[in-house]
Amino acid sequence: MNLKFTKMQGCGNDYIYFDCFSQNIENPQNLSVKLSNRHYGIGGDGIILICPSSIADAKMKMFNADGSEGKMCGNGIRCVGKYLADNNIVNGDEITIETLSGIKSLKINRKDDEVQSLRVDMGKPIFSSAAIPVNLNSERILNLPLQVAGKIYKITCISMGNPHCVVFVDSIDILNLDEIGPNFENHEIFPNKINTEFVKINNTLPQTLTMRVWERGSGETLACGTGACAAVVAAVESGYFKKGTDITAKLRGGDLIVNYTDETVYMTGDAKKVFEGVMQI
Repeated sequence: MNLKFTKMQGCGNDYIYFDCFSQNIENPQNLSVKLSNRHYGIGGDGIILICPSSIADAKMKMFNADGSEGKMCGNGIRCVGKYLADNNIVNGDEITIETLSGIKSLKINRKDDEVQSLRVDMGKPIFSSAAIPVNLNSERILNLPLQVAGKIYKITCISMGNPHCVVFVDSIDILNLDEIGPNFENHEIFPNKINTEFVKINNTLPQTLTMRVWERGSGETLACGTGACAAVVAAVESGYFKKGTDITAKLRGGDLIVNYTDETVYMTGDAKKVFEGVMQI
């Protein structure tokens, strides 16, 4: 079986995309494990299927590098939007995409008729511990002390379609995420595991934070869209920034612009095609 794919990346968050308007993908969980391997496969943070939808312009199904299915992917959904526009599956500058976290609306920014970036309406953040979920006797977790592998961290927990744990630190460069990340991901208070953002407020650049991300099922990634949104929301709720302003989240793969308002969270970033190919299964 020959499967056509497109390798795309947004802010360095790279996935392997399959157009399921024209082909059928069986067992995407195993396929994601095989193809995400950077030595024996194509290489990526996972795979994303672009499928028909009865309630939106398209449906996105996302699978992590370990085969687990994710409810939402902020960088991935921008690439889905670019693919739909570039291939004339959807016309115009407004796109709706169905996800396991609901229908998301995207606005395309073009330059010389080419899709350069997209703004995603990510929806309202969820603070309820039960909904994230987090097994703690606290309705809302904002800078709450938690012991992880013998060390105390202050955590803020938020869902942006995916569960996130945000930790503010003085320095992110010295962190050994290969050791620290799994301890957060598999901590007993997170029954469905957790994505963790280690965030430093930038004192030299206004309206800016710097962060590193440990994603459940994938490890440290160059970027995470929902993670950047969670980091900005946590920073606003902690008093570092004001609501309704553009905040730059600097990740290892590039910058994302996040605006947390009373109504929703907007995220703007790039989306680029790396290459196309055919995989023989």
